[in-house]
Amino acid sequence: MSSITERITALIQTTVEEQGVTLWDVRFVKEGASHYLRVFIDKPEGINIDDCTNVSHAIDPILDEADPIDCAYYLEVSSPGIERELTRDIHFEYALGKKIRMRLFKAVDGKKEFEGILTQYKDKVILTTETETLEFERSAVAKAVLSEI
Repeated sequence: MSSITERITALIQTTVEEQGVTLWDVRFVKEGASHYLRVFIDKPEGINIDDCTNVSHAIDPILDEADPIDCAYYLEVSSPGIERELTRDIHFEYALGKKIRMRLFKAVDGKKEFEGILTQYKDKVILTTETETLEFERSAVAKAVLSEI
């Protein structure tokens, strides 16, 4: 995570949780000429527009006061979606026992994409498919997404 997103996470974590939701991820990206601060929230029964609005209204004054970003940006608050990306350790822990899809940086036996049940995650990512158990270094994973909730 970049230092900007780490700082923003630290600034808003408690306030987001006070809204009855979990802070899933924070991303700061540039698309075209515009910058976007994307805050992804979640809760077991799912996110609705009121949750997004409440979190946006709660964190906006915190971000305005702390002013952690030195350029103009758009604040977006949303659900991480059904096929949420797994980027942090807590995401992989959440996905234990669930089906995920992964793409590797480099092919293993001529294959870069794998799908299976995430059965273990610590230093290694272990997937169980219908036919085998696969083990990968966490650093080898380019992208991982949840395939089912």
